[in-house]
Amino acid sequence: MGYRELVLRNANFRYLWSGQIISLLGDWFNLVASAALVATLTESGLAVGTLFMVRMLAPFLVSPIAGVVADRYNRKWILILADLGRIFTALGFLLVDEPDEVWLLYLFSVLQLGISGFFFPARSAILPDIVPEHAVGTANALTSTTWSVMLAFGAALGGLVAGTWGLKPAFLIDAMTFVLSAWCITRIKLEVQPSLPAGEQHVAVALRQYLDGLRYLKKHREVAYITLHKAALVLFFGAPLEVVSVAMARDIFVIGEGGSLSLGLMYAIAGVGTGLGPIFARRYTGDRIAALRWAIALAYGVAVVGLWIVGTLDSLQIVLLGIFIRACGSGMLWVFSSQILLQVVPAEVRGRVFSSEYALVALMSVVGAGLGGQYLEFFTIANAVHWMAAVTMLPGILWLWWLIRNSMDKDGKNLVPVK
Repeated sequence: MGYRELVLRNANFRYLWSGQIISLLGDWFNLVASAALVATLTESGLAVGTLFMVRMLAPFLVSPIAGVVADRYNRKWILILADLGRIFTALGFLLVDEPDEVWLLYLFSVLQLGISGFFFPARSAILPDIVPEHAVGTANALTSTTWSVMLAFGAALGGLVAGTWGLKPAFLIDAMTFVLSAWCITRIKLEVQPSLPAGEQHVAVALRQYLDGLRYLKKHREVAYITLHKAALVLFFGAPLEVVSVAMARDIFVIGEGGSLSLGLMYAIAGVGTGLGPIFARRYTGDRIAALRWAIALAYGVAVVGLWIVGTLDSLQIVLLGIFIRACGSGMLWVFSSQILLQVVPAEVRGRVFSSEYALVALMSVVGAGLGGQYLEFFTIANAVHWMAAVTMLPGILWLWWLIRNSMDKDGKNLVPVK
């Protein structure tokens, strides 16, 4: 099914997708405004870094229960309640006016991103419930591309709004986006219900069900390995490159105050690359799991080439080209790993698998950002990026070895079924 056909013919997906566009816009408004508010009130780089850490740690901490919730209860209502909860957390940022109130900003960031920790696994898990099987790949590619587009557009618009009208209007807009997103999701007609019994309410049952999800990953080794790809992405070259890019824009390619414009260009090009890469590659892979496996291996290679080009630092144009190529690889890796999970993971454990994946991404984002800072302590910017390229080869080689080894296994007992 084509992208246009999916949006026009499937009302459920159209409402989910519209809500995603609106809420992602608010997410970027909030990130830009909250980071600017912390920086203004504290004038501390450590305080800004702490903000990013708590934003990533919150979804990690709620992930065990979030996955169980996504599998036990109606996923549509999980999304609606999460959006309604985030309305109030977004409005909470308006209470922060003085340096001694920054703790409130951290608190509302934890609450908002903690609620998001319930929202995102449920949204990933609901896709096969609202689109036919043959359209799951199209839906996954389109939702992932939407994230990329909103990265390029939302961050720039959020900065413009915050810089022109002030920070509080940005927080108000963030709250309004959750209102609109919740309304869009209420329009979804969802008949599929979670297969787990909702009558078992006590904590011990929820913990047992979470452990059942982990046992599923242990039993299905390739599924477990696929859930590690996004974590490898943010650990080895995603989060570290974000940190190094700030230094690159501030110290080498300085356009705008403190390199703000050049950094914005880097984010925008990254957003375009992560969107176009998987769309272009999917023309050749389709939704065939066998092809998607090999495309993931190729994605690591594309990312390494892009990182190596960035590390030359020859000119801003060359750096942007490298960032674009790197982003094409990371987009392929992100979309295709999700696609395989959507096709092979049973509905009854899908929420727990995606929440486990999301938890690993959040945790590795924190670790990766720390690694990026360490790279800058010990290496020049060029050597830091080239080191990233070198270590990124490691998960790519391991995955390629896994594929070659199991392609020679006639029983295919370690591989998920090919459709």
